[in-house]
Amino acid sequence: MKNIPEELREIAERVQKGSKPRASVRTVLKWFEAERRGLRIVRQIRRALKRVKLTTVPDLEGAYIDSQVTFISKEEGEKKAQKSGTTVDDKSAAAVESMATGTANSPIPLDPTYRIGRLESANKPVISVKPDETVQRAATLMLNHNFSQLPVMVNERDVKGIVTWRTIGRRFVLGTNCEAVREVMEPHQEISADASLFSAIELIVQHDCVLVRDSEKKISGIVTTHDLGAQFGSLAEPFLFLGEIENHVRRVLGPLSKGELAAGADPTDGEREIEDVTDLTFGEYVRLLTDKKIWSKLGLKIDQKTVTHYLEEIRKIRNDVMHFDPEGIGPDDMKKLRSMVVFLRQLQSLGAN
Repeated sequence: MKNIPEELREIAERVQKGSKPRASVRTVLKWFEAERRGLRIVRQIRRALKRVKLTTVPDLEGAYIDSQVTFISKEEGEKKAQKSGTTVDDKSAAAVESMATGTANSPIPLDPTYRIGRLESANKPVISVKPDETVQRAATLMLNHNFSQLPVMVNERDVKGIVTWRTIGRRFVLGTNCEAVREVMEPHQEISADASLFSAIELIVQHDCVLVRDSEKKISGIVTTHDLGAQFGSLAEPFLFLGEIENHVRRVLGPLSKGELAAGADPTDGEREIEDVTDLTFGEYVRLLTDKKIWSKLGLKIDQKTVTHYLEEIRKIRNDVMHFDPEGIGPDDMKKLRSMVVFLRQLQSLGAN
């Protein structure tokens, strides 16, 4: 079977023999020579799964990248989807049902909600202390790991509270002699791994952190305001680069007349009026720049083929960025965005157009 990795063929054979093999999402991506779950690669994986009559539980697009998914037959997936409450969670059941009914080729995510469980920090082993351990031990752990807080837990499911520098400092300022952690802890906040990332933001900002509880009712990680800042910072950077790239390209196309701009518009979209360059899509910018007459009029003293090749790569990256994935984009794509920004800045400063 073409375009189906050998590893997936072996998985299909094992499933046919009654096995339920597992693999991490990251491993599955490597089978397809990918590092991130962009639109194109997800569509390719779904098509391959459909051809070998398999699906995964939970859905590979909704799971954390280093978590394990179980491969099952499409037939079993259909049965699970028909039995309410028999799957790991409702989200997985919906995903299995969608794949079983043939929507696996759709570029639209089976689960459109961005779950907090997809964040790396929501899947890191939690360092904690027990209620009867000393405050000195809690403070030592916090200093050693540069933490601002530490969960107080009996085991991976039973959480008693949380200790922070604030709660410790408050007791000492009041002159209270505290030896055990239970004497300086306060109530904790927790949230399901299936909760929307955006619905969790206010809770995290208000309380500085939340503990994340997975589908097995275990504490799977802790998400802090620092984690949120880092997450949204990494997501915002590609958007900012793309915005600058588009503005540079629009400036390059500025000398064109309304008629020339309209010539670059999608011919299947005849009802759209093109008044200026902002009415065009990024793909239409690239189409205009591949036209030799347009290129000649713009007077660009750089290689047309090379520039349009790079811009076509940026267009594909742009599609993945607009898909908005908590994992962000890969380092290679990020490097391409940075390089294009630098190139266009130099082009402007040198007056090459």
